[in-house]
Amino acid sequence: MLCTRLSLSRITRLVSVLGAGLLLSACSHDRYLFLERAELEQLEQQQQLQQQRIERLEAQTLEQFAHMETREQLRQQALLDRLSRQQALIQALPRQQASLVPPSPVASAEPSARLKGKLVVGETEPIYIADPGLVYTARIDSGATTSSLHATNIQRFERDGQPWVRFDINVPGRDETLTMEHEISRRARIIQSNTEDPERRIVVELPFVIGDYRDVAEFTLSDRSHLTYPVLVGRNILRDIMLIDVGQEFVTELPEGLPAINGAKAP
Repeated sequence: MLCTRLSLSRITRLVSVLGAGLLLSACSHDRYLFLERAELEQLEQQQQLQQQRIERLEAQTLEQFAHMETREQLRQQALLDRLSRQQALIQALPRQQASLVPPSPVASAEPSARLKGKLVVGETEPIYIADPGLVYTARIDSGATTSSLHATNIQRFERDGQPWVRFDINVPGRDETLTMEHEISRRARIIQSNTEDPERRIVVELPFVIGDYRDVAEFTLSDRSHLTYPVLVGRNILRDIMLIDVGQEFVTELPEGLPAINGAKAP
């Protein structure tokens, strides 16, 4: 009888232990499932936020591409307009028998002012600036990268979304100035021999005539009042076109009939 009671007591304790274990196991499982659901919800929220960021970035990228395409179209149109204006200025000049392009070196006879198909110029030469139609005396300098024109009161402004410049130039032979407006071609970085600090100059494209050679070239705008000559002809005009005879001056002559507003004649 005593053994039976002991067995029942052991069985009761065993059942109690097993029940407590099952209860604790169930609680742990529910807590695990609860934590897992919270983490999943947090991950879903983060995924939604990332998706929203991606969509915003895609919209911004598309907008930037559209803006860049519009700017490129405007730039190309501005270049076409500039080219059309330059061609119109060149075509407006009276046509001469001399070609715009130097004769070929294999020609049987060359003018005296040419050597191997290149125009011979001296240290100083008359230059005709077609817009506005003025004749200046220019210094020929192969050491200068870009040609230069004397200008004062240089002011930048914007026209039709493009950078333009307004400046004054001297009228040769007269005590007066003429105000000009041109589209800016670019800005050049110039380093003078007497200073280490570079100077930023505005560059415009102007049609010109030297001798019987006509073209459009870049000219920097700068105050040259402290210099002898108002125009400097540099390598951007000379290269592959002209040869310099530094021992001579005024080797070339401008064609007759060039429209001019000052009536000035080159020396």
